[in-house]
Amino acid sequence: MKLDYIKYALENIMHKKLRSWLTVLSILIGIMAIFALVSFGQGLSYYVNSLSSQMGTDKLMIYAKGFGAPGMDENFYISDKDIDVIGKVNGVAEVTGMYAKGVEVEFNKEKKYSFGIGMPQGPERRMVSEMATIEVGEGRDLKKSDKLNIVLGYNYQFPNIIFKKPVNVGDTVRINGIDTRVVGFYEAVGNPQDDSQVYFTIEGFELVFPEIINKFQYALARTQPDADPAAVAEKATEKLRKFKGQKAGQEDFFIQTFEQAIETFMTIMTVINGVLVLIALISLVVAAVNIMNTMYTAVLERTSEIGVMKAVGARNSDIMTMFIFESGLFGLVGGALGIFAGYLVAKTGGAIATAYGYPILQPIFPLWLIAGCLMFSFFVGAVAGLLPAVQASRLQPVEALRYE
Repeated sequence: MKLDYIKYALENIMHKKLRSWLTVLSILIGIMAIFALVSFGQGLSYYVNSLSSQMGTDKLMIYAKGFGAPGMDENFYISDKDIDVIGKVNGVAEVTGMYAKGVEVEFNKEKKYSFGIGMPQGPERRMVSEMATIEVGEGRDLKKSDKLNIVLGYNYQFPNIIFKKPVNVGDTVRINGIDTRVVGFYEAVGNPQDDSQVYFTIEGFELVFPEIINKFQYALARTQPDADPAAVAEKATEKLRKFKGQKAGQEDFFIQTFEQAIETFMTIMTVINGVLVLIALISLVVAAVNIMNTMYTAVLERTSEIGVMKAVGARNSDIMTMFIFESGLFGLVGGALGIFAGYLVAKTGGAIATAYGYPILQPIFPLWLIAGCLMFSFFVGAVAGLLPAVQASRLQPVEALRYE
């Protein structure tokens, strides 16, 4: 492309500042929305992948089927006998049951409702820690001898998040009317539910809820190093189904590998992100129509100039290239500004999410996203200007020179 044509296109854009800015603004909004949404999606993907590397892929999750969250329906549970059956499956290295139930938490005469988790403290504790990715941030972790000692989630340490006053190590907290002593706090997991949970030993949980002894809401298992987790999950499902005398498809439990859980989550996130990006693309369609309208107007305004250029030797391809470059430039400038605006929106959104207890909702900005948005915005602008450019290139010099 001749540099004179590029200069000519830039001069025409600067000549009509208000119209050019309104045209750029239309594509800016669409690119801003896409950039911000995709950056959050990439942030979640990065979080899930890092979580996967921490947890490992050798885990199986066994859940009791029921209505609502674990522990909400006591008719569905994993028994200690079920766990023994799973532990004998070829390829299972270790397995443990865990309790989960809604609890009433009272501190300083304030009452809140959260989830209580009963965790083993024997050799299986390491497996649970890997799966839950929780580490003590303040105080100490639970020991097997802790009956009515508890560890709280991260958010209890701060005022006006769960309670008006922060809870400290050594404080007494009433769980379902029973006094317990806080011995530590776990580090932030990344969402308000997990960061407001109450953690017991298995024995401590059974003291608070004696009616559900050996009625676990879910269980965790680790496969042997040389075993395929998916194949082990199938064997465990079949063996437990036969033990419980249930037909295929009618089980009151389900067993899932960690990889399957991650795939399910990522599929859901892909669908959600796809829908959101599709909505954002609608604004780009509007922007493309706006660019097309601007370029048709530019062709009409410069008809005489086109006639002069053709009279002095400009070819149809030169005229077409000039107008396509001009419309593409609208898209490129709008895309660059949209990326900057999207970055500000995403960073602000991430800060707000962190302030409200969702630190996992943090955007990331890979180079391919920036380059992709720039190229896509230029492409949208260039395509939008294609028909006006064709119209301009087909003008006859004599007729164009007579146009007023």
